[in-house]
Amino acid sequence: MVRRTKEEAQETRNQILEAAEKAFYKRGIARTTLADIAELAGVTRGAIYWHFDNKAELVEALLDSLQEPLDALARASESEDEPDPLGCMRKLLVQLMHRMASDPKTRRINEILHHKCEFTDEMCEIRAQRQNATIDCHERITRSLSNAVKRGQLPADTDPQRAALAMFAYIDGLIRRWLLLPDSFDLLGDAERWIDAGLDMLRLSPSLRN
Repeated sequence: MVRRTKEEAQETRNQILEAAEKAFYKRGIARTTLADIAELAGVTRGAIYWHFDNKAELVEALLDSLQEPLDALARASESEDEPDPLGCMRKLLVQLMHRMASDPKTRRINEILHHKCEFTDEMCEIRAQRQNATIDCHERITRSLSNAVKRGQLPADTDPQRAALAMFAYIDGLIRRWLLLPDSFDLLGDAERWIDAGLDMLRLSPSLRN
């Protein structure tokens, strides 16, 4: 009975997340209420509060569902014991582009994040989450690039902090552009070329050196 109850609770949580994804995608985060999500999920508002304290937690849970499958690869490129940190980063980013272009759920959630997440006053908690996530991402990229420098995969005088910022901006801009104008370039077919262009920037740009 206890196991069944846990399964039912997980099923309800999944229903809420699916409904939130649909509502946020259609109306934007700021214009969507928990009542809207409850109605779409076929549950009470109390059921939502059982699983999530507020809308910000819902958004965070949606984003976590995208990050988990690639997390092990991200950790590998951060490890000082990884012999090919730049290769791991390349593989991770190519996978990211492939998922973005071929998986509807990944695309919808990223479109919510990039184009339907309004940082109004009531959304300050979500803004803080995004700031913290960006800082964490920057630190992880910096560790990966520092490992690449130690392994001789990047010039010895590379500035890992500056290079991490440049790479983050490049990938983020590429994704934003494709989500806004998906027919303007082939993200799926040219994923490796786009990622290699970013890595070439790290290897060759004098402006990223100390």
